[in-house]
Amino acid sequence: MQIVAVLALDGVIPFDLSTPVEAFGRTRLPDGDPAYDVRICAAAREVDAGAFRLRAPHGLEALDVADTIIVPGVGEGAPAVPRKVVERLRAAADRGARIASICTGAFVLAEAGLLDGLRATTHWVAAAELARRFPGVEVDPNVLYVDNGQILTSAGAAAGLDLCLHLIRRDHGAAVAAMAARLSVMPLEREGGQAQFIVAELPPVPRGATMEPLLAWLEENAERNLTMPQIAGRAGMSVRTLNRRFREQTGTTPLQWLHRARIRRAQHLLEASSEPVERISERVGFGSPTAFRDQFKRVVGASPHAYRHTFRARRQG
Repeated sequence: MQIVAVLALDGVIPFDLSTPVEAFGRTRLPDGDPAYDVRICAAAREVDAGAFRLRAPHGLEALDVADTIIVPGVGEGAPAVPRKVVERLRAAADRGARIASICTGAFVLAEAGLLDGLRATTHWVAAAELARRFPGVEVDPNVLYVDNGQILTSAGAAAGLDLCLHLIRRDHGAAVAAMAARLSVMPLEREGGQAQFIVAELPPVPRGATMEPLLAWLEENAERNLTMPQIAGRAGMSVRTLNRRFREQTGTTPLQWLHRARIRRAQHLLEASSEPVERISERVGFGSPTAFRDQFKRVVGASPHAYRHTFRARRQG
């Protein structure tokens, strides 16, 4: 039986902690035997979980024998990771233990140097901060989880369950993992990544930028089949000059900015209306449904139909 150690730190997010405990603890092999021995461990006997305090039945010695270590996320303002925890995680990695994080648990792995030179993810809200604090980590905010073999990271709390099911499937195959997913009332695989949960924001523009009037006009006229000469004419510039100044102030091109504005509008219509995708494509200004689907999936990470299934059902529910 494999040992799974779930590390509880002060400030731990309760849902992130319970997810691996439930997922691995409920997993059964075909003969009915438990697949994992799940052990909650901590540096101190009592852990502050915000709304309550919990007593961990195991100390850090559980990290020394675990086959898999799960590091749940911690809330904003949580205390610094104790040095002895960092050292224990490094030692576990050196002996070949598999180590995975949920949500902001990626910061703990990064602090231990376990993500250096690797691709990793975390909750999209925290992704920019992870990249800023640990420039040696290639942060991908668009995926549900990243599997580097020995080291794995996942996005928000629900993505932690995706990761746990992925690990169960790696260990025991699809049939065992499918049963674990069924017990969690969860599909074994979800379509799309974390990107579909991120609002397609437009690039920020410095206050007082000369492009502000043009950006407002573009947003108001996003449904029109605008060409670069038309946009440049509205700005009173040549196409070449507009492209250069637009990129200086927004970090992107006029057409890329326009596509993103259209995607934002399409997201709203997919959530709030029952109009066919083809009609929405026309309303937001894409030349063809195929072009719309391609752009939408590139930006959002899921097809328009999958996005509507997820978010319109959520609104109605």
